[in-house]
Amino acid sequence: MFSIMFLLPFIWMLSTSFKIEADVFTFPVQWIPERWNGFENYKEVWFGQFPFYIYYWNSIKVAVSTTLLSVVVSALAAYGFSKVRFPAGKWLFLIVLATYMVPPQAMLVPQFILYRNIGLFDSHLGLVLLGSFSVLGTFMLRQFFMGIHTDYIDAAKIDGAGHWRIFWSVAMPIVRPAIATYAILRFIWTWNDYQNPLIFLRTDSLYTIQLAMQKFTTINGEFYSLIMAAAVSAILPLVIVFIIGQKQVIEGIAQGGVKG
Repeated sequence: MFSIMFLLPFIWMLSTSFKIEADVFTFPVQWIPERWNGFENYKEVWFGQFPFYIYYWNSIKVAVSTTLLSVVVSALAAYGFSKVRFPAGKWLFLIVLATYMVPPQAMLVPQFILYRNIGLFDSHLGLVLLGSFSVLGTFMLRQFFMGIHTDYIDAAKIDGAGHWRIFWSVAMPIVRPAIATYAILRFIWTWNDYQNPLIFLRTDSLYTIQLAMQKFTTINGEFYSLIMAAAVSAILPLVIVFIIGQKQVIEGIAQGGVKG
């Protein structure tokens, strides 16, 4: 019952995206449109004044690249902090963890100046590098790496494997559900990110879907059927990613709840 209540706004949004503008606010609500206008609405969204296919490609490129790089960097850091012994390792991890308390807004100005000086401003590469390291991702994956029994690591060392081989061949397959969980979360965070593209992008052709949504809404604010069609298009990849990866997310949560 409650799940249906939570789904009602999405159902209304999907239904509205197929209506003509005159039927959007009819009462009682027409959950199934009597007069369909979906083709024209989505055609305007995808190939109209602000072609969403360009912004879609930009968002997919940034989100996928950021996710892949962030997963590799966070997993390497998490493995190093959990399974590699080196001087002051715990203190260094505490310092990294302490940076999570710094608000992202406090770093915007230094990042903006740095990126402008090194030539990464107004580029997708700059956005990818901004999201390439995550303190939360490192902390989360470290907890899973710490759950790997040391017997696996010792057995691999006896066979002559170094840390690089142990990381890829032993540790990563064991924590695969956690990696998948973090990858899904990282993709969602990057896809929904509005602040960084707003600050670090200036060229219209480089805009991500979130900036395009804001611009599209500003121009077409009185056409709710078009806005809902744009909104459905914007969230569709998130729904697909979660449906595909929900099994891995559940396994990751279950694995994190089992000790010993």
